[in-house]
Amino acid sequence: MNIAVVDAQGAGLGQNIIKRIRREISNDIYIIALGTNSFATSKMVQAGANVGISGERAISSFCKTTKIDSIIGPIGIICSGGINGEITPLISNAIFNMNCTKYILPLQKHGIYIPGTRNLQIKDIIKEIIFDIKQNLLESNTKTHSSIDTVWQSNNH
Repeated sequence: MNIAVVDAQGAGLGQNIIKRIRREISNDIYIIALGTNSFATSKMVQAGANVGISGERAISSFCKTTKIDSIIGPIGIICSGGINGEITPLISNAIFNMNCTKYILPLQKHGIYIPGTRNLQIKDIIKEIIFDIKQNLLESNTKTHSSIDTVWQSNNH
C-alpha cells in the first residue's frame, strides 16, 4: 500500500501521522512525504517516510503522475492559500484531483471550521484513519488471496 502524507511549516502533524502508521500498522506500507518546504519534508522522512518530495512543482507532478492508495493531511492541503499560504493553487488542485482516498484532518485553523468537529481530538482522528487503513489492508489481502486461490483452482482443474 502506498500512502502520501502532506504537511508544511515544521511538519509536526505529518511526523505524528507517519510515526503512528509505522508503529501501529507495519513497515510494509510505502510512505511518501510531501512537504511544501525541504524542512517539513526532511522532518517527515526522519519520522519514517520512505521518500520525500519537496516544493510546489514536485508535489504537483507527483500527484498528477503517481498512483497511490491514499493521501493524509490537514484540511489546508485542499485549500489554495492553506497552511499559512504554503499550499498553492497548483498543489491544492493536484491533491484534490487525485484518484485515491483522501484523509482530511479537520483542524480548526486557517479560517475553516467544520461544524461537529469542535470536540474532536487530533489523536482520535488519527486513530480512526489508522483503523480505516488497517481495514483497507485486510480487504486488499483478502481480495489478493481469493484471486490467487481462483487462479490456482482454475489452473489445477
